[in-house]
Amino acid sequence: MNIYPLLRPLLFSLDPETAHEVTLKLLKISDNSGLSQLLYPTLPEKPVEVMGLHFKNPVGLAAGLDKNGDYINALDALGFGFIEIGTVTPRPQPGNPKPRLFRLPEHQAIINRMGFNNLGIEHLLAQAKHSAYRGILGINIGKNFDTPIEEATEDYLIGLRKAYASASYITINISSPNTKNLRQLQQGDEIRRLIAALKEEQLKLQQAYDFYVPLVVKIAPDLTDDEISHIAHLLLNYEIDGVIATNTTIARDAIAKHPLAQEAGGLSGAPVKAAATRVIKGLAAELHDKVAIIAAGGILSAEDAQEKLNAGASLVQVYSGLIYKGPQLIADIVKAL
Repeated sequence: MNIYPLLRPLLFSLDPETAHEVTLKLLKISDNSGLSQLLYPTLPEKPVEVMGLHFKNPVGLAAGLDKNGDYINALDALGFGFIEIGTVTPRPQPGNPKPRLFRLPEHQAIINRMGFNNLGIEHLLAQAKHSAYRGILGINIGKNFDTPIEEATEDYLIGLRKAYASASYITINISSPNTKNLRQLQQGDEIRRLIAALKEEQLKLQQAYDFYVPLVVKIAPDLTDDEISHIAHLLLNYEIDGVIATNTTIARDAIAKHPLAQEAGGLSGAPVKAAATRVIKGLAAELHDKVAIIAAGGILSAEDAQEKLNAGASLVQVYSGLIYKGPQLIADIVKAL
């Protein structure tokens, strides 16, 4: 039963961040009351093996929707093959001043400059521990806004160590445009040093816990071909398990005439679709299936998802598409695969 077309006008009449919070609370109420079982029938399994993990289907939730892990059970009811929570930082932080979230319905797009607002990794891990969810759980980690960029590696190491025992895989977010200087971690020797340190720690943790948790790097859609090639070679050299392509874009070409075009932040949704697919194709040409590619960016239909898979991705993640299409988008993609 697809009730989202009825709810969307009401949600879109609210401030975007308020609508975000209301939607998650409604999902939780629906799940706790058993209503979710009526609204979201069980989807057919379309199993895939990626990074040594078994996914019941290739459609996941991108990080950012549930930053603190407060709604894992409710989101599971929607039929996702995997859920990624975060971005979470070592210490709690409020994020950027409001307003910091903007809808552009004409473009099926969103601009956000949330700034890693979250309650800290200890809260997220407590929520994950008490969740009934037993599917694939990704934990997306970042650095605190007030940690100097030259000390960023230590924040990521803290996140990796703390999340390791609770995560199916861990994503290193170095591509958000909303934390000052964060994106420079994708360049030159900075990314090499970061990846080397995290890989070394991952292997130490594998020995300590006697199990292996894959490591994934999330990159931007605004990289040049040379930067994509450089990152691909590092992923191969350090045997990183996966890469998420992509985060939001700072480009505004597709929405240049929109009154919100000059708002700072990352642009997601339909306008980032082509850029994300370009990055996936560039990665696929270099990685030769040795590093898993997870597609994110501009997936608003089953056709969009198939385009990402055809470009070289093994899994897809949705976020902005959910805002515009509702949970039916998950079912549409899974059934079309």
